[in-house]
Amino acid sequence: MANKRRRIEKLRGSREHGRGRKKGRGSGLRGGVGNAGSFGHKVVHYRKVYGDRYFGRHGFKRPVASVRDVRAVNVGELERLLASFEAEGHVVREGDVTVVDLAAAGYDKLLGGGAVERALRVKVTAATPRAVEKLHGQGGGVETPPQA
Repeated sequence: MANKRRRIEKLRGSREHGRGRKKGRGSGLRGGVGNAGSFGHKVVHYRKVYGDRYFGRHGFKRPVASVRDVRAVNVGELERLLASFEAEGHVVREGDVTVVDLAAAGYDKLLGGGAVERALRVKVTAATPRAVEKLHGQGGGVETPPQA
């Protein structure tokens, strides 16, 4: 491999070292680093790629005080969670109906996903119509506090 010369040695004597006139000088033709030029020489490119979505503010940010995280559970999951609710003292048996206090357990809403196998009466802040229908079908029901 003694005949193999390094590239820089091969290019000695050629004016541009195989890079053309100005492209090979430092960071030439790059146009800056990162978002440099997004308001200047690259603005046309940014408008083509992102449209009017890139510049300015868009949308609405809800105040933190008005944002509330709703904790919900499906009726199908109640059977699985019944043992843990009972251990925490949120379940009372009244004859063949099991009364579950979801509001005390920290849940805000009852959803209608899944199937119900036994008669459950659930105390909860809010419930979907499908959840109410499924619980009534098994001989149970939903108790919600009166709306203010």
